[in-house]
Amino acid sequence: MQDLALAFADHLRRDRRRSAHTIRAYQATAERLMGFLEGHWGGPVLPEGLKLVSSADLRAYLAHRRGEGLGNASAARELSAVRGFLAFAGGAAPRLKGPRVKKGVPRPVSPDEAVSLAEDVAEDAAEPWIGARDLAVLLLLYGAGLRISEATGLTGAILPLGETLSVTGKRDKTRIVPLLPQVREAIMAYVAICPWPISRDAVLFRGAKGGPLAPAIIRRAVQAARTRLGLPERTTPHALRHSFATHLLGRGADLRALQELLGHASLSSTQIYTAVDAAHLLDVYRSAHPRA
Repeated sequence: MQDLALAFADHLRRDRRRSAHTIRAYQATAERLMGFLEGHWGGPVLPEGLKLVSSADLRAYLAHRRGEGLGNASAARELSAVRGFLAFAGGAAPRLKGPRVKKGVPRPVSPDEAVSLAEDVAEDAAEPWIGARDLAVLLLLYGAGLRISEATGLTGAILPLGETLSVTGKRDKTRIVPLLPQVREAIMAYVAICPWPISRDAVLFRGAKGGPLAPAIIRRAVQAARTRLGLPERTTPHALRHSFATHLLGRGADLRALQELLGHASLSSTQIYTAVDAAHLLDVYRSAHPRA
């Protein structure tokens, strides 16, 4: 069973170019499914047996996972992983309607909060070069709309900086994003004092010991800063990317342009920001209109 799950993970990495996070999650789902089927069927699960998985089997599996506390959104992702695994194993997943998932509306932070957060993280850093690094990373999220994995994955090949930046995102899709002067200055300030040599084929942002900067380091720094600043729990590194999109939309950016800047594969992924802007307008209306 583990061999089949590992082969599935290799397929996702090599052929589908999925992210490391997705690969881990899908491999774990494959292992859970086969472990469940072994008990459900009362015997070992062979690869050819996966072609016989029925809708009833999948409903039983999802019910089992629900009993472990899985919510609608997680159950939908689990079902998607199961379908992919069964297709890889040589069969077709039975038709089964997934749980209805209400799309959440991203909660943006204000421009002042975004800048204050980045500055506080930088000021609290153990060393000046680490503070400069963290400031540059967070400004890339808010100023250029990068995912945190995209920012920490940048290499020295982006130097020298110009007015735009080439970013490789999910599934190796490359896009061009504008680089604001403030963001460019923050990156160059970091480069100037970074104690580690920066070559074209090495990561740009380094950890304290010189290795690649782990996104978890930035997440922990942001968590500590939002506590000090009294900001809500929704203030995360990814919220800075949401804020980038929301603020652009509020200033008149069209959805197609926003789709390109965010690196979304489909317009439907970008359309959620229209709900963000509508929610903001309703908040303004309710707080300002005398009859609201």
